[in-house]
Amino acid sequence: MAEVRIQEGESLENALRRFKRKVQQEDIIKEVKRHSFYLKPGEKKRVKEALARKRSRKKARKEQDCVLLGHSFPEWPIPFDPRFPGQVTRASSPVHVMQ
Repeated sequence: MAEVRIQEGESLENALRRFKRKVQQEDIIKEVKRHSFYLKPGEKKRVKEALARKRSRKKARKEQDCVLLGHSFPEWPIPFDPRFPGQVTRASSPVHVMQ
């Protein structure tokens, strides 16, 4: 359950923005939609397989685009936050460390 406490001097808009971000990060909306109706076990299996096929096609398409464009990206997404130096980031060439 997402909970946000309003800090002293914080506007209601900022607290609401923090609450919305927290709800989105915890996938609460997705969970509510998933439980809004009953799926039989066979239907769940078909939906799960369809999503796996969709992810597979998307990954293959992305890899094909990288090959066509000549990019050499690593297989995993690398997070980067400019506030923290020394993190690994993507580049058009092999991976390098931000200084």
